[in-house]
Amino acid sequence: MASKEILDKLSIYIPQRKMEEKPVERLIKLGEKRDRSINYMVVDAILQYLDREEKK
Repeated sequence: MASKEILDKLSIYIPQRKMEEKPVERLIKLGEKRDRSINYMVVDAILQYLDREEKK
């Protein structure tokens, strides 16, 4: 069996039903306001989520 390789890239699929909430547009706007890239904010959000969930 082939081993899985850990990559340093992440691609996120946004379900169609969530597109009406305009997540990408909101991230762009917030990123400009905070002078951060979308990637930075997404990774930060994932890390915060993991920290919260792992404490449970």
